[in-house]
Amino acid sequence: MPHSMPPAPAPSWLAQNRLSPFPGTLVANWLFDEGSLTRRLSRLSHDAFSVTPLVEGWQALRNDECAALGLPEQSEGWVREVYLRGHGEAWVFARSVAARSALLDGGLNIDELGSRSLGELLFCDEAFTRRPIEVCRYPQQWLPAAVCTSGLWGRRSRFDRGPLSLLVAEVFLPSLWTAIDARPEAC
Repeated sequence: MPHSMPPAPAPSWLAQNRLSPFPGTLVANWLFDEGSLTRRLSRLSHDAFSVTPLVEGWQALRNDECAALGLPEQSEGWVREVYLRGHGEAWVFARSVAARSALLDGGLNIDELGSRSLGELLFCDEAFTRRPIEVCRYPQQWLPAAVCTSGLWGRRSRFDRGPLSLLVAEVFLPSLWTAIDARPEAC
């Protein structure tokens, strides 16, 4: 059983223009940046960036994920949870999901990524279009025990390529803000 399944109630994912109170400028800059987070973390870490897979497999998707992907509740999909790391330290917790039917028809072997970045794949394939970013305070019950903290900002967006839709959520961990404070020129 994955560590990040409910009992937490789903958060309200909000677009930038509906967010109140608004996060500080630095946080908002990271939350609403539409570029590749992988590339930005690589710059911040002087290319000491890595991906550590935590959970990968077929399971029932959360109801908020099904709604975002236009699927019936409890649809089965591929779930991939990873840490995005700088200098070996977990900076971001990421959860990516896609419906089983879309993956089987979409020609993307997400199950073969291993320690490679899904984000890099999405930003290298110009056929993917990104829908608007939504943000929330991510439920701590959905986080791995090692980083289980309340009040963390998370964001998500949907990437579409033909019949294939992937929903990617990224939660910014306190260690990221510490790294940014130490190297503000790298942002």
